[in-house]
Amino acid sequence: MKYKVVISEGEDGWYVVECPSIPGCVSQGKSLEEALENIKDAIQGCLDVLNERIEIKGAEKLMEVAV
Repeated sequence: MKYKVVISEGEDGWYVVECPSIPGCVSQGKSLEEALENIKDAIQGCLDVLNERIEIKGAEKLMEVAV
């Protein structure tokens, strides 16, 4: 799955990267390449946490779909 990210340059010269589709998912790096690698890790971490929070109630079923 692909995510759009917003990149800006911070006051300290570091690149700040945010994933707007996942609120609170932000990372940074000294270079653009480092920032992009770091946001990939941050996105995966955010998704892992969100998946851990899923609660199944009653007769509900948990399934996965690929997009």
